[in-house]
Amino acid sequence: MAMIPPLADGSFAHFFDATGQFLDNVSAIHILPLLGALVFQGLFLTVRTRSWYNGLRAAYPAESFPWRNIWAAEVSANGISSIIPAHAGAFVRLYLGKHTVKNSNYATVGSSFAVDLPFDMFVGVIFLIYGFTQGVFPKLPDLSKLNAFDLSFLAQHPRFAVFFVTLVPILLLALFAYLSVRVRDFWANVRQGITLLRDRNLYLRGAAAPQFLGLIFRLASIWLMLTAFNIDTSVNIVLTVLSVQIASSLIPLTPQGAGVQQALLISALAGVASTTAIAAYSVGQQLAVAVFNAAFGLVALAFVFKTTDWRSLIRAGKAEKAAEDASDEASVPYEHDNYGDDTWASKHPDIDSQTTLEYDRDIPEAPRDY
Repeated sequence: MAMIPPLADGSFAHFFDATGQFLDNVSAIHILPLLGALVFQGLFLTVRTRSWYNGLRAAYPAESFPWRNIWAAEVSANGISSIIPAHAGAFVRLYLGKHTVKNSNYATVGSSFAVDLPFDMFVGVIFLIYGFTQGVFPKLPDLSKLNAFDLSFLAQHPRFAVFFVTLVPILLLALFAYLSVRVRDFWANVRQGITLLRDRNLYLRGAAAPQFLGLIFRLASIWLMLTAFNIDTSVNIVLTVLSVQIASSLIPLTPQGAGVQQALLISALAGVASTTAIAAYSVGQQLAVAVFNAAFGLVALAFVFKTTDWRSLIRAGKAEKAAEDASDEASVPYEHDNYGDDTWASKHPDIDSQTTLEYDRDIPEAPRDY
């Protein structure tokens, strides 16, 4: 029996019908609220980059690098992920971040992405709870009735859904076990990347604060986008839309959760506006945000890094990371103060080797001028 069954019939046709409804109602869109929503979207993307920047500064306190490079790396990566599913832009972010910070490595730069996780997970859980308690999301048996090729596909084939949901954590656990045995130095670099998370005050000021401000900008963007598409606005409706966006991002099979977000919005906003208006809004706002993110990312890439060839950056990022992983695999396990030349210890000879192994005790304090 085939492991991957065909997609639900008619789901693609429904999506394109909604796209047609959006095109038919383009003339009814209010331009000023739409432009305002995109401005707040840009502010949301921009202010969040301070979190990653501060995480890298904490990981590499001896290095000096400009915020604009980190801003361009994250914004361009977000733009790529807006049009290509499965977070393809992460390789661009990793590559540009590594080449911005001197004496850095992919393990540390990659693990520094995690400084965003605590706040994002907390906010995500809060809004998912809000969505379920307010009846925003349909019950599990009703998911197969939604016209979303992601949700209907998984809901109509529960065995594959269970396989898909359990496969990812199993692979992550296997990778964790493999790397923990293979290269101890890899984990030292990973722990260096999350230095910011081990100082509560530094984390709250350097990561949580800009992320909270970004959340305010995101809510403002949603409010204005609803206004632009003639949907009644209220605090409850804005929170409902954000809950749907967070839920749809959990299934990265399509750019920005297209299909899932559309179906959930039609269900969640039923009674607020007509089905046609909601469908036009769901497609229109996704299209507007995707185009803006992509354009914003390309402009940032061209302005800071003097290139728009993001495909070559993805290839270069994959190739360099593979080369670094291969180099780690070829290395011999070292004892205490005999780490290799490409380790964090060799780049910081003023820190003794025992301190290098015990990151929790004597990590150099990161600059405090955030």
